[in-house]
Amino acid sequence: MTESSKTHVILLSCGSFNPITKGHIHMFEKARDYLHKTGRFIVIGGIVSPVHDSYGKPGLVSSRHRLAMCQLAVQSSDWIRVDPWECYQDTWQTTCSVLEHHRDLMKRVTGCILSNVNTPSSTPVIGQPQNQNQSLYQNHSNMKHKPTAVKVWGKLSESFSRMCCVRPQMDHFPFVDENANLGTTMRYEEIELRILLLCGSDLLESFCIPGLWKDSDMEVIVGDFGIVVVPRDGADTEKIMNHSSILRKFKDNIVIVKDDMNHPMSIVSSTKSRLALQHGDGHVVDYLSQPVIDYILQSQLYINASG
Repeated sequence: MTESSKTHVILLSCGSFNPITKGHIHMFEKARDYLHKTGRFIVIGGIVSPVHDSYGKPGLVSSRHRLAMCQLAVQSSDWIRVDPWECYQDTWQTTCSVLEHHRDLMKRVTGCILSNVNTPSSTPVIGQPQNQNQSLYQNHSNMKHKPTAVKVWGKLSESFSRMCCVRPQMDHFPFVDENANLGTTMRYEEIELRILLLCGSDLLESFCIPGLWKDSDMEVIVGDFGIVVVPRDGADTEKIMNHSSILRKFKDNIVIVKDDMNHPMSIVSSTKSRLALQHGDGHVVDYLSQPVIDYILQSQLYINASG
């Protein structure tokens, strides 16, 4: 498959990130590598979206700290960024709402409709603009200027930084103003773009708990968007999916990341990280990056059992 015929993917990870661990970043890297190996996808970007303070999880530190730690954790990455939209809302947002926000945002930024996982052949894709303005990359005399994956994510990131809405105490985070007039800043051609939810097998298991998720939300998350699952601790994902009629229905929209090396994913655990910090356990360096550790110590976070 040529680059332009592959599905371009943005991986979105939602969670507390309390704190963000090496394992969280490893999940992005692992998922990207696996998707690339399939030959069907090109991952052009990753988004870390910390949950709102009102989520109510015990020991959840302020979003101001969690956003700062996330930013430190991805500072060396050229494809993963932190998005503060969830934290800036008036109240907690569902995962479904976060996915829909980013879908609508990408639609506004690109001027195109993102493809739907279920109907990739008939859904308008990047390159089918909603008006007749010429594509930014369109050059009929020289087709070698078609956008590459790097160009697409680079241009999106440029737009994010241009439309920055400075918020108190978080002025180092780019924030897209949804009321901004984006005009015709970008148009892409012949690229299918999807936003996929990146998660661990623990979230997949939560889909099977009666009453925890609305069926309508699950239909949107798995049916309209799709998920990429990085299994943890040898979880039997096939068995998990068989326990949910919705997961079985949209099984083709679920990508299970297979790992020949069977790399343990326990370091994803923020709980283990907090316990290590509380007990002065030197193994905390196995869980957290040094900049995050330095920030935690400087801000005196997670010192006691209450968080």
